[in-house]
Amino acid sequence: MTFLVRLVINAVAIWLAAQWVDGIDLASSGRGTGWDLIVLAGIAAVFTIVNAFIKPVVQLLSLPLLILTLGLFTLVINTLMLMLSAWISTATDYGLLITGFGAAFWGALIISIVNFLLGAFVPDKR
Repeated sequence: MTFLVRLVINAVAIWLAAQWVDGIDLASSGRGTGWDLIVLAGIAAVFTIVNAFIKPVVQLLSLPLLILTLGLFTLVINTLMLMLSAWISTATDYGLLITGFGAAFWGALIISIVNFLLGAFVPDKR
């Protein structure tokens, strides 16, 4: 259940980032709103899986940089995870298109803020 809630929160965050940041686009075939939601759910699933499995490993390996920068390197890690998700999702004709590191940085910042705000409403299992 928590995975589905995280998936919906990530989908909303990615959609908002695509709306607000120039350089981030959702690539779909234009078949309609239903198809766009399916594409967005697929992108959110890739992003959620990348954040669940790859991000902790990257954070552990970059622990000295995280300590040195007092945690600000987390913004770079979030940007790289968004770019990796975009790269994985564009293996098909549908996916997340990001034009550069700057757009990915601002998109990752928006996604992080939206995840924080919407995640406050999700009850914790603990």
